[in-house]
Amino acid sequence: MNAVAVIREGEGPEVLLVHGGASPETTWGALAPLMAHWTLARVYRRGYPPSPPPPEGRQDFEVDAADVASLLGARPHIVAHSYGVLGTLIAATRAPARVRSLTLIEPPLYYLVPGDREVARLERMGNAVLTRGLDADAATLREFLRLAGAPEVDDGPLPDEIARGVRRAHGGRLPGEARPALELVRDAGIPSLVASGGHAPGLERICDALSTVLDAQRLVAPGAGHFVAAAPGFVNRLHEFLVSAA
Repeated sequence: MNAVAVIREGEGPEVLLVHGGASPETTWGALAPLMAHWTLARVYRRGYPPSPPPPEGRQDFEVDAADVASLLGARPHIVAHSYGVLGTLIAATRAPARVRSLTLIEPPLYYLVPGDREVARLERMGNAVLTRGLDADAATLREFLRLAGAPEVDDGPLPDEIARGVRRAHGGRLPGEARPALELVRDAGIPSLVASGGHAPGLERICDALSTVLDAQRLVAPGAGHFVAAAPGFVNRLHEFLVSAA
């Protein structure tokens, strides 16, 4: 496969940024102040130009894992968001010595909280959007999009950019199929930070469980919904973590 695109800006050690369903610009724009101390390497997952489309046109965390693994030569810090956490964790389990630290933001690791009604509801909504796309139940689609941080989602037609994002996600591999060997990350001693935005109880419980399994630091940064990197104070807290893990 052709390599994915990576755009690097800044000075200092590399911080690999792996986005989820939203674009790298939307997900990571608020991290620009870090470029004074760190080289921010924005990965464009397959299907997000200028990267090539994914194989068979579907998003797949295993493909993401192979792409992330190919970018670990500099032993970077990695900051990953949402669906992008799945491939990142799989890559880290396969080459833990090549990962300096992990910052994991609101991943869809539903299996970590079995039997929780709110987590199960989140999974059902996400699966409906991935399997049915724009044909998903309208109320379910809009609730999921609002939870995922999409702006201007009301009862009218979806904005073109949002509709394109749903089409891109349609048919993607379901997060529930991901089972990264988290104990390999923990036992390797990779410094880890798990962050959430305090806007959805189910996501908070997933992040609590993940931080426990990884023996990770835990951060709740409210104010920006699912786009936690844009929350007040997050940039400073991330910088402190990266310095501590350098």
